[in-house]
Amino acid sequence: MLTSRFTPHDTFSSYGEAVQSNEGFLHLAAAGNDEAGLAARARKVRDIGMDEVAKLNQKGWDRRVEEQDVWTRPVSMEDVDRARRGEWTVILTPTKPVPRAWFGDVTERDILCLASGGGQQGPILAAAGARVTVFDASPKQLAQDEMVASRDGLILTTRLGLMHDLSCFADASFDLIFHPASNCFAPDIEPVWQECFRTLRPGGALLVGFMNPDVYIFDKTAEERGEFIVRFPLPYADLTDLPPDELQRLIERDHIVEFSHSLEDQIGGQLKAGFVLTDFFEDRWDGMPEPGISRYMPTLFATRATKP
Repeated sequence: MLTSRFTPHDTFSSYGEAVQSNEGFLHLAAAGNDEAGLAARARKVRDIGMDEVAKLNQKGWDRRVEEQDVWTRPVSMEDVDRARRGEWTVILTPTKPVPRAWFGDVTERDILCLASGGGQQGPILAAAGARVTVFDASPKQLAQDEMVASRDGLILTTRLGLMHDLSCFADASFDLIFHPASNCFAPDIEPVWQECFRTLRPGGALLVGFMNPDVYIFDKTAEERGEFIVRFPLPYADLTDLPPDELQRLIERDHIVEFSHSLEDQIGGQLKAGFVLTDFFEDRWDGMPEPGISRYMPTLFATRATKP
């Protein structure tokens, strides 16, 4: 059984419209790296409307579904069957399974899979016995979860929306929030932590994956050649750090834009919202056939935190 409750948000009518909208972002690009430039860049990032960025990334992820990106490929029937038998793992970061101890018993617990569409984690947790809501900005990513639920007879709810706005949920709605590495697509993550804290029940757990911000200092073009050239100061944002021509090529190729977030914003932001950090791990993967930066340092982190 599948329930699908879509919360209305503006969307671009086509991917072409989303790319064309990038022209409105080009004036933000490439401030200087001196103190004044860093301050100007910080102001620009703050001025970027989260909803406008979300529209661009929303259509970008829809496009990635069409291209069968690795993070849009649904789990198999065999994976679901194993989860029903209690044999399951899910990931917050690309390669390392989340420890089962981070979840406890998921049976009949209310779990929010936040910015977690794609037919991967949500169906597995539903098959394991949880009451799952998958919340994502991409209609086509949510359609992958709906497909798996329909195919395998799972009870699953999908909701369309933006990770910083969980106003469709009442306070204390969930026992656990599962938030895989995706907040790199939002310019500001403080509202995300505040909304997670609000919608979790006391004693509930927040499981999060996120990027190591240091990966953003390198020149990506050089990295593709196997060279590691420090180019960008932190915090980094595609929209403000790339020259207009590079930004246009990036969106045409990758369809999405990213933002680095400091560890102060990632971990400190959770603590500021009221969470208590209980565990942490590192992971390595850079999405390329050959391990690039991952040969030298972890590229992603994961945290477990609880609401007192």
